[in-house]
Amino acid sequence: MSTDHVDPSREAFDLFKSLPRDEPIQMLNLIRYREKASYPVDHDNAGKDWSGADAYREYGRTSGPVLQRVGGQIIWRGKPQVTLTGPAEERWDAGFIAEYPSAAAFFAMITDEEYQRAVINRTAAVADSRLIRFDPRGGGAGFA
Repeated sequence: MSTDHVDPSREAFDLFKSLPRDEPIQMLNLIRYREKASYPVDHDNAGKDWSGADAYREYGRTSGPVLQRVGGQIIWRGKPQVTLTGPAEERWDAGFIAEYPSAAAFFAMITDEEYQRAVINRTAAVADSRLIRFDPRGGGAGFA
């Protein structure tokens, strides 16, 4: 059984949909790229011999306008260096936090036709990922 996660499970997505849609959200993204992008054979990018990183850059280029249109933005981006706590074999090539004015804006993005065309690049690029929804209003300055 594969432990790689590229798309949400039905159970996880149903839980996501059951949460409030009228509140702001932040989405933590951890990404591990494929060595070589894996496009459907009939896709325009299939013969370009792109790396997973190349395909993910194309995903960012093509999905970015939709993210902005729904009011979302990337508020933090970093390059992971070492996992201090967690499985040593679980390595990441990129990490970022996307912020949306509401979960409804996130749903508007993922159902947008332009985004649907762009997400093919993400699927081609990603070997493993984590996508975790956070409520940005519940934190405060301390640890608890």
